[in-house]
Amino acid sequence: MQKYFLFLFTILFIAIFSGCSNHVRLQALKPAEVDRATTTKNIAVVTFNNDRVGLSSKIESNLARHRVENKPFFTMVSRSDFRDIIREQKLQNSGLVDTQDIVEVGELIGAQAIISGNVGRASLSDSHFYKTRSRCVDKKCKEVYYYKVRCTERVISLSAEVKMVDVALGDIIYADDMVRSSTFYQCRGDTRTLPSKESVAQDLAASMAESFTYKLTPHYKYFNVELLEKPDLDYTDEQEDLLENALKYIEHNRYDKASALLTELVDSTGQQSYVAFYNLGVVKEAQGNYDKARLYYERADNLTGEAIEAVSIAYNRINAAIEEQRIINEQMNR
Repeated sequence: MQKYFLFLFTILFIAIFSGCSNHVRLQALKPAEVDRATTTKNIAVVTFNNDRVGLSSKIESNLARHRVENKPFFTMVSRSDFRDIIREQKLQNSGLVDTQDIVEVGELIGAQAIISGNVGRASLSDSHFYKTRSRCVDKKCKEVYYYKVRCTERVISLSAEVKMVDVALGDIIYADDMVRSSTFYQCRGDTRTLPSKESVAQDLAASMAESFTYKLTPHYKYFNVELLEKPDLDYTDEQEDLLENALKYIEHNRYDKASALLTELVDSTGQQSYVAFYNLGVVKEAQGNYDKARLYYERADNLTGEAIEAVSIAYNRINAAIEEQRIINEQMNR
């Protein structure tokens, strides 16, 4: 009986996973969410008020090292220049909360925009509850003993207000009220311990800095794209081999080899196979050649006798990607 159930499980496992579609993971460059921020490429980050977690330094570091197509996206003004100007102008608030002060200092140091902010105190809240556990009374575990242990739920939170001000116009380009929290659990007898407020606050600040940077800059996103594995025509054995080998090369990111095989497959099928055109479109999309990808997706779409979900998704996706590429080019060249 046990062997019978094992056999059924094996058959079910094969049936489920043999029906799964093959996918490839691609990346695409997305425009900055705050488009206006890309018009001010020469920026500075002032030390935030009450910044016990180094949020301003984390944002400055993220912006300074952010690269798009291997080029810095922003030019950062040295923070030491800030300190000199603040000292000379006798400005009391190093956080520069007042917009007029921001504009004044920005003009003096040649920054197009200044990022300033205020950081709240990290908070910690513990609450307690009981959890039921069990243990064996004897070695064979014929009898089980249930008991309760006292547990702690710890919530650590951090908040911050951050804004980016246009020095020339004296208005706010972007402002964000950020709140982050993390929850941890620990029960009596556990080997792990609850983290400190200070250590978690540092992680929360890093998450805030990453989120803020993400909105101001073009960034890469990763997504899965379906590959079509089954021939849509009566392929010869040679054509089936071309498709199979091309898919293997795609899986290993060998796009040049995959492109050559799929191009051969397109020609050998008299340019009548939407599967060949579609997979070739995926290859061109992976290589960043969006115009060619759209051409091949269009050919695949025109060859389908009915709506194919993967083809329709790809056609819409590549059109959106081409428009996003136009926006990114504008953001890069400002």
